[in-house]
Amino acid sequence: MGKKLAVWFEEVDKHDIPLVGGKGANLGEMTRAGFPIPYGFIITSAAYFHFLDKQNIRSKLAGVLLTLNHQNPESLGKVSKKAREIITDTKVPHDIADKIAAYYERIYEKEKRLKSLLGAFKDRLKAAYSPPLVAVRSSATAEDLPDASFAGQQETFLNVKGEAALVHKVRECWASLFTERAIFYRAEKGFDHFQVGLAAVVQRMVQSEQSGILFTVDPVSADKNTLVIEAIYGLGEYIVQGKVTPDQYLVDKKKLKIVKKKIGVQDVKFVKRGTTNVEKKLDRKTGSQQKIQDGEILALADIGRKIEKHYFFPQDIEWAIEGGQPFITQSRPITTLKEGRGAGTVRINREVFLKGDPASPGIATGKVVKVKSPKEIGRVKGGDILLASQTNPDYVPAMKRAAAIITEHGGRTSHAAIVSRELGIPCVVGTDNAMKAIREGDVLTVNGTSGEIYKGKVEVKITEEKHTFHKTKTKIYLNLAEPEQAEEYAKLPVDGIGLLRAEFMIANIGEHPKSLLKKGKGYVFTNKLKKDLAHICRAFYPRPVVYRATDFKTNEYRFLKGGKDYEPVESNPMLGFRGTYRYISEPEVFFLEVEAIKKVREEGLTNLHIMFPYVVKPEHLKRAKELVESRGLKFEKSFKLWMMVELPVNVLRLEEFLAVGVDGVSIGSNDLTMLTLGVDRDNETVTPLFDERNEAIYWSLRKTIQTCHNLGVTSSICGQSVSDYQEILEVLIKSGATSVSVNHDAVWRVRDAVYNLEKHHADRH
Repeated sequence: MGKKLAVWFEEVDKHDIPLVGGKGANLGEMTRAGFPIPYGFIITSAAYFHFLDKQNIRSKLAGVLLTLNHQNPESLGKVSKKAREIITDTKVPHDIADKIAAYYERIYEKEKRLKSLLGAFKDRLKAAYSPPLVAVRSSATAEDLPDASFAGQQETFLNVKGEAALVHKVRECWASLFTERAIFYRAEKGFDHFQVGLAAVVQRMVQSEQSGILFTVDPVSADKNTLVIEAIYGLGEYIVQGKVTPDQYLVDKKKLKIVKKKIGVQDVKFVKRGTTNVEKKLDRKTGSQQKIQDGEILALADIGRKIEKHYFFPQDIEWAIEGGQPFITQSRPITTLKEGRGAGTVRINREVFLKGDPASPGIATGKVVKVKSPKEIGRVKGGDILLASQTNPDYVPAMKRAAAIITEHGGRTSHAAIVSRELGIPCVVGTDNAMKAIREGDVLTVNGTSGEIYKGKVEVKITEEKHTFHKTKTKIYLNLAEPEQAEEYAKLPVDGIGLLRAEFMIANIGEHPKSLLKKGKGYVFTNKLKKDLAHICRAFYPRPVVYRATDFKTNEYRFLKGGKDYEPVESNPMLGFRGTYRYISEPEVFFLEVEAIKKVREEGLTNLHIMFPYVVKPEHLKRAKELVESRGLKFEKSFKLWMMVELPVNVLRLEEFLAVGVDGVSIGSNDLTMLTLGVDRDNETVTPLFDERNEAIYWSLRKTIQTCHNLGVTSSICGQSVSDYQEILEVLIKSGATSVSVNHDAVWRVRDAVYNLEKHHADRH
């Protein structure tokens, strides 16, 4: 995009973080995708760097930062104060100020022109203020990344009115890049202070009657089927700050059904008054009511599901409701999600002293230090329990030293909760009356998994879940998608990986393979994929790893950087240009993947095998096999070829497919069910019709397994159904499936079930 000083939301997408920061890039991406985003524009990071250079203040800032000792609060405070003064005392160049004014004047006019993107909220433009009321939000070019959370590090300004005020607030945003908390966080993460730029998002104000946060995955339990919504009255600043304890609603993501509600008591709310925001008291009756109605909960949950599906990654979403209309004001990846924490049963033989909301798992004992303001954070030493009414980013240096954190207010999406999960320390939030009930210097034990707090140091007995290992004739394989999970999941009692999905690894590469090839950088794709594959194969060696070659659909490929230049827009990508047909149509791309496999096997990791997905014709299978062998990889006993059975044609013509030379098949029950029943499980209108426990699917399972048995080919299944339904597992075991491949959380349960089914089947014969 060159050196543009300002851009409209729809001019950028998620790949433009260097220009508009994480916040700006995500708002642009969601605007283009048609989500209900309050409209606006972005003063780019190029404008920020232009400001530094044109006004000759970069060297001044660098000189101040040379004196920094970020672990010393006094040094941090002095450096921050001086750096911010340098920026706020410097005039904004005319070319930037003129650009800000020009875009500000056109914000409503531009929004009205985007009717195709505005959807249901276009009618609300009638309520626009004149001149516009806008929010100005800082968007650092290193924020909202999958491996770093800069949330709350820079400033946000609400209800900004008029050109002069807007120019001033943009400059204050730039200055906020050098707050104590922002400098500390960058120093801790190893970010160069001048490589992190700052864009300023200017967005039409939504006067929130209710607002909150939505996590598309439970951030504490990491349950991917549970969506968490927290809601308060008024503007959203108080939920992030943890100043009030929000309502919490848990929603079953698949069924779109509310499964649990916890109503918080809110005593104050933050609301607009003129061009300022003020705190307004709430009576207990009003504050104790459910903040949003069930229909609004489900509407937000549905939007959250769609945003997660758009990004292919769990999301942390900020939302607001004005006049009954939900708006999305931000979405970012969840950076604190860790699976498998808090496993086992914890037993503490002592009466619970206080109870709050579990916010970050773990158990810790320490001496309490009450912190009433950021000025007191220096009192917190290593191993102390930090107790506060709520925290904000200024508390982070002390939070890093604490053994655990307790707050009186806030929910799972408050600042204290998010930072504690990122730091990996126990945290309990929303602990009523904690500041009065707990005394300075008390020794407490904090259980962040249950939300329980105990007096003194207590004996903690953690009873790991005990499982009896049953040896089974049917092999138990694992479904895996992300390399980071390899070492942990390799400890499970599995015989190998029956389905290693390529999609997450390739999404993390981030750029379309054709785009890389055009730049002469195809090796980047190959080397990154090779690194991930080798990591997984090493963790599971010598157990087999069956790698399913890429099965991105065109709409998924389009979201990779450069993807729009190479991918067609298909009305139904599920039935489009995908799978094995892509390999033979675009061999130059497929060879990048094959080369990665070859490099892994050349390292001695010969447990890696390949599986072809979505094979429409036996001829396609034959040609794809030839392409692999043309790169020096020979199919033999130590290198096996598997094929997915996920199309009705695969079941009906299976003998012809196997005649090409296949060592094993794996039934993809998700696609097979959709294509057999003619039901798209992602279409909410017909979702109730999607059920793998249909007799037609049972017939396909039996037919596939019997055909494989007759021809001496191994048979497996890797769809979700075998993890969910005992009935399907029974059909597979009775039919003689060689193996089943399941999700990590179902391994012990499925192994026990397979053992019992095999034993029952043997007793009857």
